[in-house]
Order: sequence, then structure tokens, then C-alpha cells
Amino acid sequence: MSTPEARLRIGLVGAGKVGSVLAARLQRAGDPFEVVAASGESDASRDRAADLLPGVPLDKPSAVARGCDVLLLTVPDDMLANVVRVLADSGALREGQYVVHTSGRHGLAPLAPAAALGARVVALHPAMTFTGTAVDLDRLSGCVFGLTAGDAERDFAERLVAALGGRAMWVPEEMRTLYHAGLAHGANHLVTLVSEAMGMLAAAGVAEPGNTLRPLLQAALDNTLEHGDATLTGPIVRGDVQTVAAHLEDIAVNAPDALPTYVALARATLDRAVTDGRVLPIRAATIAALLDGLAGRAARTTGRVETPAAAETPEAP
Repeated sequence: MSTPEARLRIGLVGAGKVGSVLAARLQRAGDPFEVVAASGESDASRDRAADLLPGVPLDKPSAVARGCDVLLLTVPDDMLANVVRVLADSGALREGQYVVHTSGRHGLAPLAPAAALGARVVALHPAMTFTGTAVDLDRLSGCVFGLTAGDAERDFAERLVAALGGRAMWVPEEMRTLYHAGLAHGANHLVTLVSEAMGMLAAAGVAEPGNTLRPLLQAALDNTLEHGDATLTGPIVRGDVQTVAAHLEDIAVNAPDALPTYVALARATLDRAVTDGRVLPIRAATIAALLDGLAGRAARTTGRVETPAAAETPEAP
């Protein structure tokens, strides 16, 4: 007969969109996890905790930390080190306690004050965007979690991810920032890109920009995730200088805020197309000169400061 697994009391510090959802999913998982307390400073955090963690008492961070076996820290990246230091200095952390943060950028370094007290530290980051509502609970199924931990904590970290319905992926301490930058570049900047594309279509008189873009973007995303930039299409890859020029002129007039983004991404796309030989160097030089010439206008249109190089228009070869 197997021995029942010891109950692990979970305390949440930072009842934001991420923390409340993770705690609620662990509460749903049940034994051995039980969420016993949470803290949240804003009205939005308290309302979110009431919705996702009904019956879980709210308390000060130090009280939450003292009363749990697993402390889940879901505070902003720039606050993490200070929160850990304050909790450690106040005597709220102890030997053998698990202290887990969800920052993508950070590894174990900000948890050093807790580790110095004998706490068992883990970095656990969900590669997911959150609404902070019950909708997110099922979205965690299959979500990848970027983990960093010592050998003694690896088993616990993987058990925690399994309880959250996710998949564990180990990230070396020294690669956490690059890992997080890749996710932010792909997800956060995608939001900016798609929003600007929707704005252009709206300016062109398209009634439903989102519905117009959806099938195209879904196909492009799926193809790229499967085949990388071998799936690149469009005027840059075809070397259509006049089409690129027309795009730039129309964007400058009708959607000027999107011009810097278009120029920057066109440059990056051109570099990739040249590297693998899809655009001949002479045609690429003509497109590059065109983009450089528009960079100055983009800076002036958006009020950005121009560099000397951007202010000059090079001649096309």
C-alpha cells in the first residue's frame, strides 16, 4: 500500500493575470497541492483572486510566505529581486521551502537570498499569453514551461508543470534572457505587427481587417513554424522594387505610424532573402537604398530622432 503524498500548501504573491491562473489550475489539480493564501495590491488583483480563487484568503506577502510550503512569486521582472530580498530579510522564508518564480527573463539569481536560507528555488515560466480569466485554465494544457533549477529540485519542478497541464523544457541559467527575448519578439511584436496591418487595411476601407487577415496569417504562421523562412513570399523576395516603393509611399501618407516598422522588417526580410540567394545582390542593393531613403521620412513622420546615416538618401546603383 503506497504512502499518501504529503500535502503542499501553496502561497501566491502577486495575484495578477499569470499568478491567479496558475494558482487556480493547481487548485483544480488537487492533491498534493492546495492554495492556502494569496496577496494582491490592486483592486483588479483582488477581484481576479475572488473570481479564480474563491475562498482563498488574501493577506500580506510576508504572511503568505510564512504560511506555505510552495511560494509562487508572480511579480513583475524588475520587482522580483527586491521582493525576494524583503521576504528573506523579514524572516518569511525558511529552509526546505520551495520558492518558485514565473519570470521568463530571470533564472535562479534573483532567488539567491532565499537559497542562502536553505530554500529550494525554481524558475518556472509559462510560454503563454494570459487574459487573467477562467479562459486561460484550459489553455495551459500542453503549454511549454521554461524551467531552470538545481538537480535536487528538477523532479519537483517537473511535477509542478505536470499538475499545471504543461510540458517541461529546461533552459540553462545563462540563456534565460535570450529565451525570453525570443518569446517576446515572436509574441509581443507580433501583436504590434498585426495591429499595424489591421490599421492599414482599415485605412484602405476594408470593413473587417481581422477577418481578412486571419486565414492569411494562420497559414503564414503554420508554414513558418514548420519550415522557417523558406516560406517567405512577397515583393521583397521577388525583388519587386517598384511595388516596395509604392508600399512605402502609400504607408507614409495613409498609415505613417506603421512606416518605421515596415521599413525595419523589410530590411530584415531582405537580409534573409539575400543570404539564401533568392534576391540578387544588385536588386537587393536597389531595395536597400530605397528603404534607407525612407528611413529619414519615417523618423520625421513619427517624431523620432534621426541618425546622420538615416537622414541621408544614398543613391541607387
